[in-house]
Amino acid sequence: MTEHEVLAAVRALAPAVRERATEAERLCRIPEATIKDLAAAGLFRLLQPRTHGGLAADPAVFYEALRELGRACGSTGWVAGVLGVNSWIVSQLGPRAQDDVWGSDPGARIASSQAPIGAVAPAEGGFWISGRWSFASGCDHAQWALLGGFLRDAGGAPREMRLFLLPRAAYTVDPVWDTVGLRGTGSNDIVVDHVFVPDHHTVAADRLGSATRPEQSAPEPVFRLPMGPVLTTSIAAPIVGMAEAAYIGYLNAARERIRVTGGKVADDPFAQVRIGRAGSEIDAAWLQLIHNVRELYDTTRRGEEPSLALRTRLRRDQVRATERAVYAVDLLMENAGGSALRNGSHDNTLQRAWRDVHAGRGHVTNDPERSLALFGRQALGLDVHDPML
Repeated sequence: MTEHEVLAAVRALAPAVRERATEAERLCRIPEATIKDLAAAGLFRLLQPRTHGGLAADPAVFYEALRELGRACGSTGWVAGVLGVNSWIVSQLGPRAQDDVWGSDPGARIASSQAPIGAVAPAEGGFWISGRWSFASGCDHAQWALLGGFLRDAGGAPREMRLFLLPRAAYTVDPVWDTVGLRGTGSNDIVVDHVFVPDHHTVAADRLGSATRPEQSAPEPVFRLPMGPVLTTSIAAPIVGMAEAAYIGYLNAARERIRVTGGKVADDPFAQVRIGRAGSEIDAAWLQLIHNVRELYDTTRRGEEPSLALRTRLRRDQVRATERAVYAVDLLMENAGGSALRNGSHDNTLQRAWRDVHAGRGHVTNDPERSLALFGRQALGLDVHDPML
């Protein structure tokens, strides 16, 4: 399959994914049928190296697929983004790790919880790690996990953050996920009890966070992109799709809805203004996001290092995309009436999107003040350092 055939296959799956959205919320994880459909469509191979059965695709195609899935089911778009982008991270660990993950199973998927909260002890040839990692979206559907941890000095102070790659047999999943928003993501806890991780299954976070890729990265241009934009856009893209779902859901309801004061909502000029504002915010969110991704990818394909101005603009517009999506959904929800608040209604698309965009906004990559300050510092000619650039 080509990358564009994958995108077409994902679009064809959208109606079935949408039908299973309620089931995903009931299960607190993505239905197995949806994961199988996405795997068959090739979604999880878009950011996988060609040497191991992947497509090493244009990242804009990957993000467009996430937007499509987010429009159909916010939780599915979120999990597809997390599992899909983790293949990109494994591509940075080198051939041995890639062989271990995909050598016998080219369809293997990787979950992650990158917060450095585990206990790490150096050992000959690797490290011993233990701990509990939360918010591992889609971990029920993964055969591997990437987990964060600090190496510490003799006094216990953090010295270096690293990511550690573990096979499914090395950890357990504690099904603790039960939330208001993004209920279907199955973002459960991963528990590790004194497991050895060899050197070739770990990488220093600062190497991944640099603008120059580690020398062991897979060779295709997509794997030479800076880590920050790759990861953060995989969070923002499905959120834009969620906002589009809310917009469509609002329009469908407003065409037939009658206000208690009389008259159709569709004839209300103030409702029309809200539709105009919300639509504009969603369009602006996506157009900026995808324009920047394409510029970044073109720069990398030319063999050039992305400028700091471009990288800070990417972060600026990524958090603004999320802000715009949330603002647009709030505009519509405020004007949707009490029926949109009911649980178990025949069409709760708007309510689900409202819950999901707010849950997604809480992700650390969507902190607007930090990201906008980075752009401001760069614009003023000040020093700028951040691992998500």
